[in-house]
Amino acid sequence: MYYGTGYGVDTMYIIVIVVSLLLGLITQNYIKRTYAKWSKVDASFRGTGADVARRMLDEGGASSVGITRVAGTLTDYYDPRDNDLHLSDENYARGSVASVAVACHEAGHAVQTARGFAPIKIRTALVPVVNFASNAWFIILIIGTSMSYMGLVRFAIILYAATVIFQLVTLPVEIDASRRAVAFLGAQGSAIDQEGAKQVLTAAALTYVAAALASLLQLVYLLMRTERD
Repeated sequence: MYYGTGYGVDTMYIIVIVVSLLLGLITQNYIKRTYAKWSKVDASFRGTGADVARRMLDEGGASSVGITRVAGTLTDYYDPRDNDLHLSDENYARGSVASVAVACHEAGHAVQTARGFAPIKIRTALVPVVNFASNAWFIILIIGTSMSYMGLVRFAIILYAATVIFQLVTLPVEIDASRRAVAFLGAQGSAIDQEGAKQVLTAAALTYVAAALASLLQLVYLLMRTERD
């Protein structure tokens, strides 16, 4: 990748890219293998991932949240704007340990919102800023470096730092949603549900950790290059 005068590809940047790619590949492979393993194990609950998520929502004080189906694999998410859980085909319709774990993790986000969990409030407040920053920082960086205008370069790095902060805030939100899901499955299901959920959701959490670490490495690189140039 080329940033312009003073920001050409160097050994340090190649290392950052390679490490980031490796982290992403390793964690993505791990979540796929773990999810596939527990997709073959039936949960002790009667019903599908959507059914179990419904129970968790009702018991967690988020009974107003709806559940809809979305195409794809592991495309699950909770959207506070429409107050719906959007569960992927398999997790909506199947009753495997993996499906139930992921569905309850997303239900955990809805329960967080219903109970006013502080980190998710912060994360939601940052969304408009991050939407702008994630789309604009690289363009501003290119313009700044091509014009040798360090003011724009620093502004671009500030915008990128905002996206890194967003990823760091996301970590406790994701970890807490997984904790709520595992606790619910342990209390309402069996030991196999709890153990499988721990493995699936830990693997999923590692993808967020890897992404945050890769972004931090990129930010450190940018700051070092700015100080050097």
